Amino acid sequence: MVEVRRLYRFPPYVWVSCFLSVMCLSGQALGPKAIASTQRLELRDKVLEMFNHAYNAYMTNAYPADELMPIACKGRIRGVTPSRGDIDDTLGNFSLTLVDTLDTLALLGLHDEFEVAVRRVERDVSLNADLLVSVFETNIRMLGGLLGGHSAALELQESHNRMKWYNGSLLRMAKELGDRLLPAFNTSTGMPMSRINLSTGSVRRLKDRDTCTACAGTTILEMSALSRFTGDPVYENRAREAMDYLWSRRQRSSDLMGTVLNVENGEWVRKESGIGAGIDSYYEYLLKAYILLGDDTYLHRFNTHYQAIKQYVAQGPMMIDVLMHKPTTAARNFIDALSAFWPGLQVLKGDLKSAIETHELLYQVFTRHTFLPEAFTTSFDVHWGQYPLRPEFAESTYLLYKATGDPYYLQVGKTILENLESRARVECGFAGIKDVRTFTHEDRMDSYFLAEMFKYLYLLFSPSSEDLGINIDNYVLTTEAHLLPLKLSLLSPHNKTKTKFTMSSVDRSCSNSDYVKSGNLKSIHELRNTVKVDAINVKQPTQCPNNPTPSPTQWVGPRTLKASELIPNNQQHIAILKRMGITMVVLKDGKIQLVQHHNTASTPRDATEGTMFMHEMMELSKKAEAPQNPLYIQILSRPYKGSLALRAQPAQFGPTFDSIEGGVLGYAVISDPVDGCTNSQHPVKGKIVVAERGSCMFVQKAKMAESQGAVGIIITDNVAESSFEGSSPFAMAGDDETIVNIPAMFLFTKEGGIIRDLIRDAGHLRLFLSNHLKPLRKLEKYEIMLEEIDAPTDVSSDTDSGQPPPAKVSSDTISEQPPPPKGEL
Repeated sequence: MVEVRRLYRFPPYVWVSCFLSVMCLSGQALGPKAIASTQRLELRDKVLEMFNHAYNAYMTNAYPADELMPIACKGRIRGVTPSRGDIDDTLGNFSLTLVDTLDTLALLGLHDEFEVAVRRVERDVSLNADLLVSVFETNIRMLGGLLGGHSAALELQESHNRMKWYNGSLLRMAKELGDRLLPAFNTSTGMPMSRINLSTGSVRRLKDRDTCTACAGTTILEMSALSRFTGDPVYENRAREAMDYLWSRRQRSSDLMGTVLNVENGEWVRKESGIGAGIDSYYEYLLKAYILLGDDTYLHRFNTHYQAIKQYVAQGPMMIDVLMHKPTTAARNFIDALSAFWPGLQVLKGDLKSAIETHELLYQVFTRHTFLPEAFTTSFDVHWGQYPLRPEFAESTYLLYKATGDPYYLQVGKTILENLESRARVECGFAGIKDVRTFTHEDRMDSYFLAEMFKYLYLLFSPSSEDLGINIDNYVLTTEAHLLPLKLSLLSPHNKTKTKFTMSSVDRSCSNSDYVKSGNLKSIHELRNTVKVDAINVKQPTQCPNNPTPSPTQWVGPRTLKASELIPNNQQHIAILKRMGITMVVLKDGKIQLVQHHNTASTPRDATEGTMFMHEMMELSKKAEAPQNPLYIQILSRPYKGSLALRAQPAQFGPTFDSIEGGVLGYAVISDPVDGCTNSQHPVKGKIVVAERGSCMFVQKAKMAESQGAVGIIITDNVAESSFEGSSPFAMAGDDETIVNIPAMFLFTKEGGIIRDLIRDAGHLRLFLSNHLKPLRKLEKYEIMLEEIDAPTDVSSDTDSGQPPPAKVSSDTISEQPPPPKGEL
């Protein structure tokens, strides 16, 4: 039987140590009001309405599934819904979104629904699914959610005279889950394995031997809270051992940490050091462990790392990854969106000047792209366009407002709210953004959106703590924004002896407290005005993380494989990449992700060629993703006569349509075999070949079509459900060697399916290819367009046997019309 240690039996909390965050947030004077108090309350009410829209959509259409699919309007169920790969390791068929949202319901004052939700969790949630789950995600979302719900229930009992029936059921479930997670810590280093089967306690020793720094270092808050609530020290002790080992693995010369290491031997796998993905919450939990537990050890470690980050990672307000063992060498030329938590952590540290500057830079990127893209370059362009409804920027905005009282941050929050409402809201909740350049939706609404985003925005627009359903000033918020009571530090976990630091050896000072709430906001405004993204110059990485990029002149002898020659599904090519130390993953959208680890290459020479290959691939990627004007395919056969048009993507090889007067006319023929890599069984002379992506290079398909007399080629995508409207710009790559003399176009799956269906239905299809949409009335000036074109009697016959030859049309008298909407017309 779990002993439920009720916090309200202890005396009111007394600050027994000088918590830095409280020192730095102690100002009381309010700044000028840019947003009227009535408008602020209206914004808070809007947050509540948006939360209810998302929560009710989940409960109505998805519960008891883990998450809502807001486009399909149904639940995402592990083992039933098509797998998304590793991302689904978050799911354990344990009603994740409901558990993750419990303390949000309480904080937003939805106490009746909170009680109903607690009873649902008691009744419906099982923690023993026979599934491998992420230890990191299960800890912060599920264990944190249960502990946050338990903490909220205790406050409602004590301060609101509610839930007298509650007897600690959520804590008992938290203990069960903690017990199921403990076997993951049974490693030689004490760091947890990255995944565990909650039913059997088994782990995959070989496959999951590598873990990220954040994954190993983000358990101390939840596990310590579990120990102090239950009186069992085992959870806190295991989490502390993991933190101690991580600290021992820091680079002693720089005090920096890498991002991935081996849980059995502690060797670093990836030595990039920054503040974003893979390492972020490790730093967060060092500082918050000091705040929650009052242990100077964690503050000392955080201060040590923080100084190293200021010295090596920070380039003004920018945070650029470096190598932990070579801290003057930049390791990346992009910043990921998870780093948006950093200004908030700087607020808790007391470094408000840096927090204001970094937040302002992020806000300028945010306003440029409407949301923070998943990663952006050092020139502030999109690197990865996805926006999966991440809350970190809202978190930092709230903490900066709480520290400064500057109404500017209310305006920032208002912009976040409005952009979510206008761009992400759908009938069934809110949908992630697949690409901030197109604002197409992605069928996901992760549980953290309800757990964090609405919590931070509601806190931002609430005038005081008294207006909240839970008194937020009595809690530390975890990385998932779950509520852990500060008074937990008064409960002894009976843990191991702590490292002792004297008062003089630990820095508790606020490094620039002039920016704390003072009533005079001029200095803050002036500081923000010094941050201009267009004026920032960033030191770029001059070499790959582990090996200088060799120039082609350094290579002697033939190449095993060039980037332009890569065929993703070619097993021989995959084997060559493996010898180079390169692993390849084909993503759902058909794109490939390549990662090179030099220490896994077969020989140093293979590693060097792998570096050259990666360099070539990056150059090809830049060309492929460069903005391209669309091409057009008009259907001229009856009944369309040019009224149906499809938008296509270009090629980096062959003649451009700028060099072809007007465009190209011809009958379409589907290649047989469909991949177009070998001679077609159907004659293609004088025709436009339609081939499918895959099996060989784009340029090889085009050259094969040309060699058989084709006048053009259309290559269709082989990735399910891709479309022009929903996909990023794309250009087919060449090999810089093969010369192609016919034009080539690329159609995504949706548009390619239309072409193929029309060919199969009509038996023949006459097409016009060009770089601009041509009005039919202009084309009718040409005799070729005035003739009534009859279908050839034998589709497989050559064009020499009666079929009119394809025609290239002059553009002398053809005028353009405005481009149509994306996709088909």
